[in-house]
Amino acid sequence: MKKILLSIMVFAMVSGCSSTKTKETPTSNEATANGGTEKVESSAMDFSPKGSDSGTIAGLQTVHFEYDKSTLTGDEQTKLNADADWMKKNADVKILVEGHCDQRGSIEYNLSLGERRANAVKQMLIKLGVPAERISTTSFGKEKLIATGDSEEEMAQNRRANFVPAKK
Repeated sequence: MKKILLSIMVFAMVSGCSSTKTKETPTSNEATANGGTEKVESSAMDFSPKGSDSGTIAGLQTVHFEYDKSTLTGDEQTKLNADADWMKKNADVKILVEGHCDQRGSIEYNLSLGERRANAVKQMLIKLGVPAERISTTSFGKEKLIATGDSEEEMAQNRRANFVPAKK
């Protein structure tokens, strides 16, 4: 019995002291126009589950809406043009457009409004040349707030359509 306990203790101490390696970003060397080489990151895109709301996906931006509206203002259309360009450059990516609302109104009303917002974004992306089969939509209504305050500024943050990309 003592030998078994001693063996378990030794194993626990050895496994507890093992070192961990840090994960390195894979790189490769690519030729440049002047004949030199340049290190280029070759890892796959790492998409945040928050999608464009995370602000970490370069070139993919959340669009916002005015109160009780599902139409896009000029500034938001400009963002959507950039999002469409990103989609065209990343042809191996499909996106889910999530429609959101602020906390005012009933659950049913906000789910409907969120759906109209997501569909408005999808239709605009299609109009800008993104294939429809690469875009799906859903509505969360007021269920996924990113700001919980009652000020107009905070509620405006929730009136949005964000994008969650996924590989095909």
